[in-house]
Amino acid sequence: MKRIATVCLTGAMALMSIPTQAQTIYPLNRAEILAGAKFDFKVEFPGAPEQAAVKVTIDGQDAATVLGKGATFVQREDGGEFSAFWIRDAVLPKAGKYAVEATAGDRKASVAWEVFDTGAPKAKNVILFIGDGMSIAHRTAARILSKGIVEGRYGGELAIDDMPYMALVSTSGTDSVVTDSANSMSAYTTGHKSCVNALGVYCARNKNTLEHPKVETISELVKRTRGMSVGIVTNTEIEDATPAGMVAHTRRRSDYNDIVKMFFDVKPDVILGGGSPNFLAKATPGSKRTDEEDYIKKFEGAGYKFVSTKTELAAAASSDKLLGLFNTGNMDGALDRMVLKKGSVGKFPDQPDLTDQVRAALGALSKNDKGFVLMVESGRIDKYSHSLDWERAAFDTIMLDNAVKVAKEFAGTRNDTLIIVVPDHTHPISIVGTYDDERPGQQLRDKLGVYSESRFPNYPAANADGYPEKVDVSRRLALSFGAVPDNCETGHPYLEGENVPAVAGATKDVFVANEKNCTVAGAFRRTGNLPLEASQGVHSGDDALLTAMGPGSEQFHGRIDNTRVFRFMATALGLAPAK
Repeated sequence: MKRIATVCLTGAMALMSIPTQAQTIYPLNRAEILAGAKFDFKVEFPGAPEQAAVKVTIDGQDAATVLGKGATFVQREDGGEFSAFWIRDAVLPKAGKYAVEATAGDRKASVAWEVFDTGAPKAKNVILFIGDGMSIAHRTAARILSKGIVEGRYGGELAIDDMPYMALVSTSGTDSVVTDSANSMSAYTTGHKSCVNALGVYCARNKNTLEHPKVETISELVKRTRGMSVGIVTNTEIEDATPAGMVAHTRRRSDYNDIVKMFFDVKPDVILGGGSPNFLAKATPGSKRTDEEDYIKKFEGAGYKFVSTKTELAAAASSDKLLGLFNTGNMDGALDRMVLKKGSVGKFPDQPDLTDQVRAALGALSKNDKGFVLMVESGRIDKYSHSLDWERAAFDTIMLDNAVKVAKEFAGTRNDTLIIVVPDHTHPISIVGTYDDERPGQQLRDKLGVYSESRFPNYPAANADGYPEKVDVSRRLALSFGAVPDNCETGHPYLEGENVPAVAGATKDVFVANEKNCTVAGAFRRTGNLPLEASQGVHSGDDALLTAMGPGSEQFHGRIDNTRVFRFMATALGLAPAK
């Protein structure tokens, strides 16, 4: 039966000053809401009508009665020219189609919601791997580097490719074609689309970044309703957008201090990554907090084992609650740690690999008989792609692949674990040929072979972990980024450290090519196609490739919106309330 939710406004005198734009209803149109999941129901009324002029109903009945919760009305919320109607932590336990309508005199707004059921559980555990920014070219380059290619055939398959189900995932948000990691990750963890920079909220008019309409994350949901364990593993700062998307509710992804508090409020059982300064009390040297809260001590007081090195992580194998912070910033990528010894490796020589983190997380989480949800991010694929440093991004794609191997070994024949590998968004990057030092000419363009001249690269055979131990060979893959600032392309890997494509120019907010790269023999000076204030490459709006295996993976096929990743995880776990 079709359920109808109606928001009606009456009181002609109060409507006199309402401007012509219609009111806004959150959740937005075509929202898909898990039965039993919490969300904030908000309606914003332009013109700031009084409460007497506002009536909100669901299915023709009073909204508060239907939802079983009291409503709050705020005239001129935050001093603005609008009034707000709120029902926080709303729940719709019954599945069905809902039409939501808001009228103000002769003005009307309507949205449609779908509340979905899940049926019985198929999976006990879910492991969600995020290759941040990982595009098709990253996967292909990683396969060539790791497996080799001879006469057009690869020497093997990546673990991320060797999965039975595949889908294209569209990642646009509510406000833009091209999204960021915060909004796109929130779609995976809540099932709701939002706007750029938002985590676990709809983007409303609220001035306070923490007061926008919230939607429950999968971490909160499985702990609240099922008593499951939750793990969050990354090689970026733990407060960064993708890991924060598992717990956070903020309009501004840079609210790192607040996000650390949200981690503590939710208390995932395993938290592993970089970004220690936001956990330290203000008085502690190196702290980035603005208060004297020491969250490392708070977590330890809550029963967590704190570790800061690979050695300490290995020694904590018996712990079921882990907090690991292995770098003051992002952890170093695989190429710097294993081959070049650049970045912050000298300062943090004992950082774990993503595989070490996944093994530790699985050991802790699998102790819970009720199951777990584990999110694993290889986050520097994205960061290295922003800096147009494809070799480092490809090595971290191989590292992600190795971590997926660990998960597949864990899943084995148990048939109770859904494994998903997906980017949160993509980058505009493609393999266009190979650079061959033996080709005649002095300029980089002369060295580029395309079509029949794109001879196979001569990287050495990969080691046991899938990494070639040399990347600056005489015949190299040529990868090109499609959205760049002014820069100079060298056609060689950046052996002295992560690439810096552009630097601040003489004019404020104008970035120019990094002349250090321009002095490399044969370098090609490229005029950028991004606005002049851009210092790095940007994301793309291309569909992302998802692969999956295990119970519930059959749901992934064709093209899907990113919100369906949440829906299919929830369905595999059977998270809707039992009938």
